[in-house]
Amino acid sequence: MSKPAILTVDDDPMVSAAISRDLRRRYGDDYFVVKATSGDQALAVLTKLALRNQPIALIATDQRMPGMTGIELLERARDQAPTAKYLLLTAYADTDVAIKAINDIGLDYYLLKPWDPPEDQLFPVVDDLLGDWRQANPEHTSDVRVIGNRWSDRAHDIKTFLARNHVPYRWYDVERDAEGQRLRELASASDVDLPLVLVPEGDALRSPSTVDLASALGLRTRAEQPLYDVCIVGGGPAGLAAAVYAASEGLSTVIVEREAPGGQAGMSAAIENYLGFPRGLTGSDLAARAVAQASRFGAEMVLARSVVGLESRGPVHAVLLEGSGEIEARSLIVSTGVSYRTLDVEGLADLTGRGVYYGATASEASQCQGEEVYVVGAANSAGQAALNLARYAKRVVLLVRGDTLVTSMSRYLVDKISAARNIEVRCRTQVVGCRGDGHLEALTLRTFEQSEEVPASWLFVFAGASPRTEWLGDSVVRDERGFIVTGPDLVLSGVWPLARPPFALETSLPGVFAAGDVRLDSMKRVASAVGEGAMSVYLVHRYLATF
Repeated sequence: MSKPAILTVDDDPMVSAAISRDLRRRYGDDYFVVKATSGDQALAVLTKLALRNQPIALIATDQRMPGMTGIELLERARDQAPTAKYLLLTAYADTDVAIKAINDIGLDYYLLKPWDPPEDQLFPVVDDLLGDWRQANPEHTSDVRVIGNRWSDRAHDIKTFLARNHVPYRWYDVERDAEGQRLRELASASDVDLPLVLVPEGDALRSPSTVDLASALGLRTRAEQPLYDVCIVGGGPAGLAAAVYAASEGLSTVIVEREAPGGQAGMSAAIENYLGFPRGLTGSDLAARAVAQASRFGAEMVLARSVVGLESRGPVHAVLLEGSGEIEARSLIVSTGVSYRTLDVEGLADLTGRGVYYGATASEASQCQGEEVYVVGAANSAGQAALNLARYAKRVVLLVRGDTLVTSMSRYLVDKISAARNIEVRCRTQVVGCRGDGHLEALTLRTFEQSEEVPASWLFVFAGASPRTEWLGDSVVRDERGFIVTGPDLVLSGVWPLARPPFALETSLPGVFAAGDVRLDSMKRVASAVGEGAMSVYLVHRYLATF
C-alpha cells in the first residue's frame, strides 16, 4: 500500500511552509506530506494522487483563501478523497462557520490559528485524526481471512468478534467467491471445518472457538497476576471507565470481557449525545479509545472468557472462568451490562445467526446492500441501527410494539428516522412467526390482530434488556428480573450483613460493587455508565481502606 498522504492548503507562503514543516517533522516517516497554496491547486494535487491510487489520510486547509474558501475546498474534495479526515485552520471570528461545517460537510475538527507550540496545539489533534483514519482504513496485506457460508451462525460470531476487537479481516463466501473456494481447496477444508480462519502467522484455524481465535491473534486470554486490587467483570463503558480510573490511581486492575470491549454501546454506529463529541462518535471508536487509555495506565484485559461463578474466600473474591481458571481480587466491580431479550417466536431460535441477529455491529450493515431489512425495537439502539442499515439497504422497516417512537427514543434520532426516505416505521406491530430453510426467508407480522407474511432475509432485534447476573449466585441480591440491588436499597430490604452502611454502589456482598446497566434503577445511558464506573473506583478505595 502506498504511503498515505497529508495535504496542507494555505495561500500564505510562510504559513504554508510552517505547517508543512511541522507535519513533516512529526509524521514524515509514515506519511507523504504535500502542500498547496490555493484551492484549485489542492484539487489538482488530489486528482493526481487519486490516479496513483495513493490514499489521502488528512486534508488540513486554511478557511480564508481567495477564490475558494477552505470549506468550499473540502466539500469538493470528497470525490477525490472520500475517506480523508478534514481539519480546518481558522480564526476565532470564523468559529460559527466551522461549527456549521461539522454538519454540512462532515468537518472532523477545526483549529484556531496560530497553533504554536505544535506539540501542545497541533499534534494531539492530528494524532487523533490519523489514528481514526488508520482504524477505518487498515492496510490489507496482513488481514485475517475468513472463509465460510453467508448464513453460518458460527461465521457470523467470528466476524462479529473480529470486528468488535478491531481486527481487520476479509470475508470470502464459499458459495459466491472464487477466491474463497480456492482457499478452501488449498486448506483441504470440509464442511465441518468451516468457517476457516487464516491468520498471517500460524496454521489455519478450522471452526475455531473465540478463545482459540483470540489466542492465535495474540490477544490476552489469561490473567498474569495471582491477586489484584480490583477485578472488573464486563468491558462496557462502565467497566472501561472503572479500569481507567483504577489503574491510573495505582490499583492493580484486570478486566474480564467475554466478547469485546464496548458492550452494547460498542456496537452502536453513532453515539451523538456524548459530552465533548459534537459530531458524535461510533461505539467502536469510544471503546478503542478507552481500551488504549486503560492499557496505557497498566490495566490488564482478559478477552474471550466468560465468568461462570463467584466465590468469597475471606477478604478475597474469586471469579471462576468458563472451562478452567480463576482470578482473585480484593474487590470486584460487576459491569456486565445487559443483553437484548430473545423474541418468543416459534422457529426464531433455529434461525438465530442465520438471518436473525440480536444487536448488530456497524460493520454488518454493508452485508445488507440493496436488500430489505427488518429491525425490532423502539429505543436509541434500534434507531441508531436503523439509520446505519439504511445507508446500504434498499429499505429498512422499524417494527415498534407501542404507539409511537417519541416516548422511548431520543428526539434527534426520531427526527433523523422521519427524514430518511428508505426507513418505514410500523407502530403497534410485532413479529409473531418466521420460517426459512437454513436461513430466514419470511416473517409473520401482526398489527391490530391482523397477520401478514412478508419475505425477509434480515431481522435485527433490539428489544428489551436482560442483565447478565446468573453467575453471581445467591450471595448477591437481585430483583426479579436479575438487576443487582445496591446501596441504600439493601438496607431497606434488610439484607445488608455489616454494621456500617453499604457504600452507594456496593452489593449485598461487601467489597463487590455494581456499575452501569446491570444495576437496578440505573439510567441505561453511556454517560451515566461511565460516571458510575468512575464512582465505583472511589468506593473501592473507601472499602479497601477499611482493612
